[in-house]
Amino acid sequence: MATRYSKIGAFPQIILLILLILLLVIGGLFWFDYLGLIDVQDRFAPALELVGIGSRTEIEDPDDIMLMDRMRLEALQEAVQLEISSLEDRANEIEQRRTELLEREQEMEERERELQEREVSLNERLRQYDNRRAVLEQNSRYLNSMRPAEAVRILEGYDDQLLIDTMRVTEELAQQSGEVSLVSVWLSSLAPERAADIQRKMTLRPDEQ
Repeated sequence: MATRYSKIGAFPQIILLILLILLLVIGGLFWFDYLGLIDVQDRFAPALELVGIGSRTEIEDPDDIMLMDRMRLEALQEAVQLEISSLEDRANEIEQRRTELLEREQEMEERERELQEREVSLNERLRQYDNRRAVLEQNSRYLNSMRPAEAVRILEGYDDQLLIDTMRVTEELAQQSGEVSLVSVWLSSLAPERAADIQRKMTLRPDEQ
């Protein structure tokens, strides 16, 4: 029986076997690398980069007993930093609110000062009015005690406002006491033009004079 030979020569078969062996070796190396038995990517990094395979990213030793503690510490630091940021925001809000309250307090103090000044001014005006009123009443009683002609000579020297105020007080005192007022007598003894002008002004309110 004749022996049958392959049509493929011995040399190509040897090349194929070598390539197959290399593929099996490389595949085995990567399999062992995947299992963590050997480190192929780091040792053969230059050659692997030529075919587009980069080295793996280094990670911390998973067997490091301090790894969990460091992870917890990092998480705690992040939480603390967030809390600090929150407290800073709250502090800024409080400072802004404090500034607003200070401004309102200053406004209230300014208003209070204005009210106090108005009160002082009003009290001074009332005091002056009371003093003027007392002087006018005293002057009216003094003029009423004189003879009309003498009183008229004194009244002629008054300016219009003082003359009007004196006659108005005299009228009020006469009404309060139920006596006859001498204002009409005094007016009739004044010069006609001035008497008419005084009578006209006495009919007006103080703010219309």
